[in-house]
Amino acid sequence: MAKGDDIEERLIDFAVRAINVCDKLPSSKIAALHIKKQLVRSATSPAPNYAEARSAESNKDFIHKLKIALKEMNETRIWLKIIIRTGLIKADLLNDMLDECEQLCRILSASINTAREPVS
Repeated sequence: MAKGDDIEERLIDFAVRAINVCDKLPSSKIAALHIKKQLVRSATSPAPNYAEARSAESNKDFIHKLKIALKEMNETRIWLKIIIRTGLIKADLLNDMLDECEQLCRILSASINTAREPVS
């Protein structure tokens, strides 16, 4: 496994989980339809952005793409919290996913901070 493959796989698995959550949201509620569209967009974006970052043309490009992935993960975290607070899906079914989202946010943030450090 190459460096970063594990994070990429976690991001892909996370996207798949989000798609499955979206399939469980009721189609009869207008708010749920809006949340479904937003969640599927934000939760599936980080994996390809991370993959793009791994083949970035420069350190600046790498950081930029990781920042996009982090931004989308942060948005996803909020959508998951909204789903929980509205009761569209029970919290106990989403707590693990919310925890994974927060872990991935911390990993991406740490990667950005490491990439920003000057090379000695």
